[in-house]
Amino acid sequence: MQAAARVGFSRLLTRYGLAVNSLPAADQAIQLTPADAEAHRARATVLNRLQRPAEAEASLATATRLRPGDDLLWIELGSTREELGDTAGALTAMEQAVRCAPYYAHTHWQRGNLLLRMGRYDEAFADLRQAAASNPKYLGTLIDLTWGLTAGDAKKTEALLQVSSDDERWAFARFLAQKGRGKEATEQVRLLKSPLSDQNRNELASLLFAAKSFAEAFAVSGAVAKLGEIVNGSFEEPLPLNNSTLGWIVSRSRPKAKLAVDLSERFAGERSLQVALDGEWDAGEPLLSQTILVPPDARYRLTFALKTKELVTGGPPRIVLTDAKSNEILGKSDAFPKATDSWQQMSVEFTTPKTAEAVVIRLTRDSCTSAPCPIFGVIWLDDFNLQEF
Repeated sequence: MQAAARVGFSRLLTRYGLAVNSLPAADQAIQLTPADAEAHRARATVLNRLQRPAEAEASLATATRLRPGDDLLWIELGSTREELGDTAGALTAMEQAVRCAPYYAHTHWQRGNLLLRMGRYDEAFADLRQAAASNPKYLGTLIDLTWGLTAGDAKKTEALLQVSSDDERWAFARFLAQKGRGKEATEQVRLLKSPLSDQNRNELASLLFAAKSFAEAFAVSGAVAKLGEIVNGSFEEPLPLNNSTLGWIVSRSRPKAKLAVDLSERFAGERSLQVALDGEWDAGEPLLSQTILVPPDARYRLTFALKTKELVTGGPPRIVLTDAKSNEILGKSDAFPKATDSWQQMSVEFTTPKTAEAVVIRLTRDSCTSAPCPIFGVIWLDDFNLQEF
């Protein structure tokens, strides 16, 4: 009973010492149970927090002697020794951690990182790759680490990673897409042994699109996009609900604006797009947009058909064209009229920049001179067409 009481009180002191960084409490716990590795470990933790690593190292050395099969203790000892500048002693501790848990990812990961800091790259990457193969949660960090070491060289990164499986290649392709390296990302996709799932294809296309790798985003999505081609320009097809990169994208934040394909009003074909406005529309938020691939330094004319009814606002809507990469405004339509007796055709002429890859067509509105600035009424749009001249 006395022994059990000592152990219980020791653990209580240990928890208290860790909670408030009390070295006296940790010391008292060791006095009660000097053969308890956990008490020595707690003392080392407190000492490290107090910036006293030399004393912490001595406590951890004692803990590992008392519990030599604990890989986590050896890792803590190795980290503390490295902080003291004893890289050889740190490596000895990390190697013992690997011997204690040779099939666990974290031991190889910790030893690999130490070897990397020591400049022993071949051994380091052998460990790091083994860790990532055992536990995929390390793969993203390993790719990012390797990318930094190679200064963003995709070929060198791939070589160091020794990418072999589809899972590794897919993770690398995603990483490259996020970095805006569209060509390299699509090269990785072509090397996959199995085709991408629809979910992965859409994800990669979205990542490339967000990184402004527009041509690659369209290619990955499986779309056969032609230069200057507007998808569903007459709204004969339904508007996509998943906001894909191809075709019209409907704003997700449209509190009182309703967009729907209308069968009763049309300029060409069988349908048009109706936009019913009931008060709210942020001037900085386009209700509708589409990104179009274009060549650089080309002259275009955008035409579209418009009809409005009872449009009331201090900030009228209009169509605005911008460069997809820089967001530079390339052209604007006239402000939409308050009402039209019938369909009207409008046009905008613009020139693409010398570095252009794509332009964005946006349905937006002007800012108001005062706030609040509600907008009411109905807009119909149809027959969007882009022609080079």
